[in-house]
Amino acid sequence: MSIFLAKRLAILVGTLAAASLVIFLVLEILPGNAAQVMLGADASQEAVATLARQLGLDQPPLARYGRWVTELMSLHLGLSFAYGSSVSSLIAERLGVTLPLAVLAMALTLMMALGLGILAASRPNTLGDFGTMAVSQIGIAIPSFWLAILLILLFSVRLHWFAAGGFPGWRAPLEAVRALILPALALAVVQGAILARVTRSALLDVMREDFVRTARAKGLTRRAALWRHALPNALVPVITIIGLQFANLVAGTVVIENVFYLPGLGRLIFQSIANRDVIVVRNVVMLLVAVVVIVNFCVDVASALIDPRLRALSR
Repeated sequence: MSIFLAKRLAILVGTLAAASLVIFLVLEILPGNAAQVMLGADASQEAVATLARQLGLDQPPLARYGRWVTELMSLHLGLSFAYGSSVSSLIAERLGVTLPLAVLAMALTLMMALGLGILAASRPNTLGDFGTMAVSQIGIAIPSFWLAILLILLFSVRLHWFAAGGFPGWRAPLEAVRALILPALALAVVQGAILARVTRSALLDVMREDFVRTARAKGLTRRAALWRHALPNALVPVITIIGLQFANLVAGTVVIENVFYLPGLGRLIFQSIANRDVIVVRNVVMLLVAVVVIVNFCVDVASALIDPRLRALSR
């Protein structure tokens, strides 16, 4: 297990280093003056030169990259040009919305997907199986932003059950959770449809294995064989998809947060791009990359704990 962890940690560090280099190259080395972009085309040369010195753009590229990496490791990410406050505090504040939204969306995804996937796999080639897969296919085909608009029209405009947008803050926890339900549902439907199909496919594949047939031959019912033997062995691909989906939920809330006017990371990066705030864009993108990479690392470790064969393959 130690060799497996060492290899996965090396991959994690290497991926983060490569990602930081790509982000730095795209935002600071490619043609174009970042200070000019931030101030706009009509800014004077004196103002551009002053901002360039403040941003350290007059230093060599290698020195700028080393300073940025040092800032990342110390969590001192500089000051936002548009907001006038530290990038660290901005990200911490916005994570208080994006992370609970992703967790709630993931919980709804698991409730829908595992239930539908297990139901379909327990009764293959029946009307319930075909109906479940048809519903999941529709869920995959619906864009999340379009579903979000439909949810607003139904539950906010027609029924007045939820607010159409905004976030009251965590001082009122119940109202805060209430404000996240519709956006979480809009995110969860698509992800739940995908996970339901993966769960069904993984369970049916395991149900065809020899050890399951042996258990059935010893008198175990199909339902008991599915829950005791098939489901634990089908968890590896399901957990892999769950990890990828959670990372996508954290990194992919840009559209949904803007539909519901939620002050999360997605809206922050959208506003920072509009404000030409390159410092915030650079650090938020790096954070989102780190979330995806770290979640994938956790998924690899969890899969290895469930299936020892994966540890053996890495030796």
